[in-house]
Amino acid sequence: MITAQGSQREAAVGVAYALLAYGLWGFSPLYFKAIHYVPALDVLGHRVVWSAVFIAVLLGLRGRLGEIAGLLRDFSRLRWLIVSGLLIAANWGVYIFAVQSGRILEASLGYYINPLVSVFLGMLFLKETLRPWQWVAIALAAAGTLNLVISAGVVPWLSLFLAFSFGFYGLVRKAAPVPPMLGLFVETLLVTPAALLFLFWLGVQGEGAFGRIDRSTDLMLIAASLVTALPLLWFTNGAKRLRLSTMGLFQYIAPTVQFCLAVFLYGEIFTAAHGITFSLIWFALLIYTTDVLRVQRKSWAWQRAERAIAADSKRDGKIG
Repeated sequence: MITAQGSQREAAVGVAYALLAYGLWGFSPLYFKAIHYVPALDVLGHRVVWSAVFIAVLLGLRGRLGEIAGLLRDFSRLRWLIVSGLLIAANWGVYIFAVQSGRILEASLGYYINPLVSVFLGMLFLKETLRPWQWVAIALAAAGTLNLVISAGVVPWLSLFLAFSFGFYGLVRKAAPVPPMLGLFVETLLVTPAALLFLFWLGVQGEGAFGRIDRSTDLMLIAASLVTALPLLWFTNGAKRLRLSTMGLFQYIAPTVQFCLAVFLYGEIFTAAHGITFSLIWFALLIYTTDVLRVQRKSWAWQRAERAIAADSKRDGKIG
């Protein structure tokens, strides 16, 4: 039986894991900036390959390597993991490019609007019904994006690509329910042959960074596996201990940290148009989050009421 004190301790551990996960995701630009001299596609190739190696070691230590063979034979899920693997690799590549080219602000915008994009995709492809306040949030996010197009005269394609590629990634993963770490391993494993061929080609051309610059660069490229796998591991451990709504509140940490790094550390240009766009999107996220919490509180109240009625009925039955 779990005591109240034990439950609070588990929740505290869950919060710590969530902070670690979203914190590392948020501070990841520091890592990719540190290897800015390595082309984005080269970094991406190493991120895919070394992530597959590192996650394989983690799964081996947990005695879960046997699950991989069964998953690889299950074509109904494997075909979706091929698609999700390509989507996440593309998302990683564009994110690395964004950081290295001084467009972290655009990347943060993409991850801010991603939750609303996911809601929109759920309506579009899964026929999920949107509540009125969700429509308001999506409309505000769209208005914010349109403002940037009109005011700055540019389409934030990088933000939109990151938001929609990760949104579609989540959509595809719903079609192939697989534990997060196992799923990421298979995704990277499936993309690894292409990554290895590309890295081999770079080596033949004399353009590959690994083994050509210095040992610290080699170690930094290998460390891409830690930037990928560790936050996912922490996220999984946090999700086991916290309600989904609580985890949902933490998701804004990463783009907020990225936003602060872009503006205050790297001095990226933040215009009045950016201010209006981000304000509209922050307001949209406030509406969206408030609506989600309101609905979930109502759901929990119904569940408590049903349990109380069931307990009363059981007690009355015993008395009768």
